Amino acid sequence: MAILPIYTAPDPLLKMISTPVLEVTDETRLLIDNMFETMYDAPGIGLAAIQVGVQKRLLVVDVIGRQQEEAAQPFAMINPEITWVSDHDATYEEGCLSLPEHYADVVRPAEIEVKFLDPDGNPQKLAAEGLLATCIQHEMDHLDGILFVDHISALKRNMILRKLLKLKKMAS
Repeated sequence: MAILPIYTAPDPLLKMISTPVLEVTDETRLLIDNMFETMYDAPGIGLAAIQVGVQKRLLVVDVIGRQQEEAAQPFAMINPEITWVSDHDATYEEGCLSLPEHYADVVRPAEIEVKFLDPDGNPQKLAAEGLLATCIQHEMDHLDGILFVDHISALKRNMILRKLLKLKKMAS
């Protein structure tokens, strides 16, 4: 397995809409393995393929992670679609591997149901609530070119993006 480079804002790739995975192949499964390895190494609890430069509708999440391996709940979701959202919302402080060291409160539906293909290409359904629901929605946003900062005020968003751009320029 390999650790993949994670693209950071304001890279224009992160604003692109990902295309469906047409066939689940060994290459797809290798990408999933590498994405999990990258996510755990970062460390993070979710990662969308676009964040590692692959414009496909694929994401990985594990809100428990390696620290509690016996309780880990890793999910790889290919072509995920939300089929239901609850009427009530939840607020979580969100961060993102593509916006390192920046956080903001984001309001999203508290519960969701999602359908997707697993790494074997089998259709799956999952009901999620709490942090898992938030994480899945966050990663699915990436597939549509949406960052968590797009859900907050323009003032806060621009402040975060200016800081990231400044850091990029300093690193060059």
